[in-house]
Amino acid sequence: MPRSPDVVPPPGPTHPPRHHLPAAPPRHALAAGTALLFLPLLVALLLQGGRRPFFQGLDDRWAASLNGSPDDAATGFATVLDRLGGPLGLVLPLMLIGCLCVYGRWRSAVFVFAAGVFANLLVVLPLKQLAGRPRPPHTWVLVNDGSYPSGQVFGAVTLVIAVAVVLFPPRARRWWWLFGALYAVAMMWGRTWLHAQWLTDTAAGAVGGIGAGLVLWRAFAPLLRTEAERVAANSLWL
Repeated sequence: MPRSPDVVPPPGPTHPPRHHLPAAPPRHALAAGTALLFLPLLVALLLQGGRRPFFQGLDDRWAASLNGSPDDAATGFATVLDRLGGPLGLVLPLMLIGCLCVYGRWRSAVFVFAAGVFANLLVVLPLKQLAGRPRPPHTWVLVNDGSYPSGQVFGAVTLVIAVAVVLFPPRARRWWWLFGALYAVAMMWGRTWLHAQWLTDTAAGAVGGIGAGLVLWRAFAPLLRTEAERVAANSLWL
């Protein structure tokens, strides 16, 4: 009997294996991020000229409900958060950038710099100049001019997004989102507890931070996708 020819298995896929670091942006990230950035801009326009906004009553009630003193434990915790959001807040992203560069992940490093450092200069400072909102009276920490929006909350949110994108795989990322949300809420509370900002200032910082993070995530998607393929192929330095 004639021998049947050997069956040759079909060739496997030639594309690199799927990798989750850095993470790909969600669908409609650009549209959602742009819309979220537009909201703080509208409020900044409303605050121009020192006019009393319609939500000032809410801010006043929230500030009046914070019954504490500059010497209690809650103020100590809020002061630690203030340090993390202040000059020390720049050290953390710069350390992460350095570590990423050491491992050849310069694309992720540029993304972290854009989200954790440059976005604050590009978004928060112009909005502060546009709104010109005064700080609450009798602040407990040293602050500069311009209460709206909160740069510390903005920076905390953008850093949380950047770290989630470049460091955490999908399962761990879910827990990081929970931690990041708690950290952002704690930062918002700390700014109002220290009478450094109004409640709506912190909310605007959080919304703007999410918006900026989504826009930058989508803008850097091609670079991050290239890095993910190189990470999967163990060819970061090529």
